[in-house]
Amino acid sequence: MTALLQLDGLTRYFGALGAVNGVTLAVERQERRAIIGPNGAGKTTLFNLVTGHLAPSGGRILFDGRSITGLPPHRVARQGISRSFQRTNLFPRLTVRENLRLAAAADGRGSYRLFGSVARLAEPLARAHEVAEAVGLALRLDDEAARLSYGEQRQLEVGVALATRPQLLMLDEPTAGMSPEETQRMTRLLAALPRAVTMLIIEHDMDVVFSLADRITVLHYGEVLVDGAPDAVRADARVYEVYLGTADGA
Repeated sequence: MTALLQLDGLTRYFGALGAVNGVTLAVERQERRAIIGPNGAGKTTLFNLVTGHLAPSGGRILFDGRSITGLPPHRVARQGISRSFQRTNLFPRLTVRENLRLAAAADGRGSYRLFGSVARLAEPLARAHEVAEAVGLALRLDDEAARLSYGEQRQLEVGVALATRPQLLMLDEPTAGMSPEETQRMTRLLAALPRAVTMLIIEHDMDVVFSLADRITVLHYGEVLVDGAPDAVRADARVYEVYLGTADGA
C-alpha cells in the first residue's frame, strides 16, 4: 500500500544554507511519527515545506500518491492535511464553539458554509461539539478562546485542526510552554485520538515522544540521522551524542 506521506530528496536552501538536505522518508497510514532533533535541525522547515508555507528547492512531496510539491497552503489543506503551530493560532475573541465551528465549516473547496439550509449549518455545529468532547473542552464551549488557560488554548488548537477531518494531523511542539500537568493532559489527549488520523509530530519532550510515537525520525543539520522504532532510536549512540545526551535536551 502507498504511504500516506512520502518525501523524496526534499531540499530547502536559504541562500547558501541548507536547512533541509535531501530528506527522504515515508509516513504510513495510521502511523504516529515523531520528528526530533536539536534546535536548527530543520524540523519546522520540513513542516513548512509539506504544508506549502515554503517552496522546496528540490525533491518532491507525495500525499496519498499524488504530488503536492509546491502547492500553496490552502490547496495542501484541501488534500486532507491539517497543522498546528508552535504559537497558538486561534480567534481569541470567539468562543470555543465558534473557533471549532468555523474550522468544521470549511468544505473541500476551501470555502466556508456559514449560510444556507439548517442542515448545512447544523453539521459544523455538531462537529464542533464532537471535537470539543474529544479535546476535553466540552464544558468550555461558551468561553472565549482568550479566556482559556495556555494549555487549554493548545487543546483548542488541536481541536481546530481535527475539526477539518484531516487524514494527516501535523503538530508542531504541541506541549511547548506547558506545565507538567498540562503536558500530561495533552499527551493523554493525543494518545486517545482515533488511529484513522495519521499523526506527524515535532516534540522536544522525550517523555511525550516515547509515549506516543510508533516511529521516530531524527534530523541533524537538515538530514535524517536515524529513522526507526523508539527503542532503536533510544539505543542509538549517534542520537545520544547529538540530541538525547545534550544538557538542555533542545
